[in-house]
Amino acid sequence: MLYAILCYANEETVFSWSKEEEDAVMAKLHAVQAPVARAGKLGPVGRLMPTTAATTVRKGKEEPLVLDGPFAETKEALLGFYVVDFETLDEAIAFSKELSAVNPGSTSYEIRPFYVFRPGEAAA
Repeated sequence: MLYAILCYANEETVFSWSKEEEDAVMAKLHAVQAPVARAGKLGPVGRLMPTTAATTVRKGKEEPLVLDGPFAETKEALLGFYVVDFETLDEAIAFSKELSAVNPGSTSYEIRPFYVFRPGEAAA
């Protein structure tokens, strides 16, 4: 089963890290990811730019509206994601706990089953 593991954190905190702090956090996260990658279970991993770089397309009455910034304001923003292929939810939870242990601050991880849709193919 594919799982999307969504990483939420306070943007102001994360994007204010010094290069040294950033490098240290990323090294710890890479150490957690490495065994999953070696096992062939780690798919795409992405880090999103701050919400100040976002553009939102919102359905309007006639034409869609294009807005600068995120759809909603929150204290924690979606900062990145992992796509992993685990047999069970328990494996995804264990991986998320490891990520959380090495990621400073009030980071949270949301786990959702993930389905890949390709035109003309059944969901995978």
